[in-house]
Amino acid sequence: MIQNVFENKRSISFEVFPPKKDGEFEAAFEILDAMAKLSPDFISVTYGAGGSRSGKTVEIASYIQNHLGIDAMAHLTCVGSRENQLLEVCKALRDKGINHVLALRGDRPRDMSDEQFASRDFAHASDMMKFLKENTDLHMAGACYPEKHFESFSLESDLNNLKKKQDAGAEFLISQLFFDNDFYYSFLEKTEKKGITIPICAGIMPITSAKQIGTTITLAGSSVPKALADIIATYGENPEDMRKAGIDYAIRQIRDLQENGVNDIHIYTMNKPTTAKEIVDAIYR
Repeated sequence: MIQNVFENKRSISFEVFPPKKDGEFEAAFEILDAMAKLSPDFISVTYGAGGSRSGKTVEIASYIQNHLGIDAMAHLTCVGSRENQLLEVCKALRDKGINHVLALRGDRPRDMSDEQFASRDFAHASDMMKFLKENTDLHMAGACYPEKHFESFSLESDLNNLKKKQDAGAEFLISQLFFDNDFYYSFLEKTEKKGITIPICAGIMPITSAKQIGTTITLAGSSVPKALADIIATYGENPEDMRKAGIDYAIRQIRDLQENGVNDIHIYTMNKPTTAKEIVDAIYR
């Protein structure tokens, strides 16, 4: 069970995403084989908005769980899903021996009308968690946002919603990516005061190309500290130097977290096993 890993001194886990095309599965399995050699405690698998790639999520998670022998956690998003659709995906997961999910609201699909959005079955991830708790035996994790969710009015409001996730059955949390550890330390202090007691994994994404600033980071709503901005300004036009500097930044960030008692690290690998290996080798050697 994934929640048991938090009883150890340290844990390391990865996020991967399914291939977009059926013909890319062979390469995806090779990537997973390489990831498995790093002995992660678990691997999470992302999920398309409204279940658009749920079948691929199940297939990848099944390979991790049943072929590689590593605990798999499938992402579930509810923003575009009806109750019956969620239950179908849950049954498909359980049929493959997968019993852990990361329950997320998810991003609103671009083709979803205002009327559809307003009439959705689940307004928040915590609503889906309550439904899953009542209708399945799945183990659930939730997401948290050290710098608050970009739609929230305040961090306090975000923390109240996070407490609802814990109350709804979340057994641990995984944070959104962040690049300034001071934000994370402050966030942990606030969660403790709010009565949030379940384990929290720190989500770390190595920035290996300058274009990530304009895509992934913007969508995540994470701030970019001067130290990272200087790296991008200095190395952004040299791909290999940028890659090395970005990985080094992530390594230093994780080391600082560990030195300050943050022992559970979740790496957003972007399906790059070489990057994951360089980080794991550096923080555990």
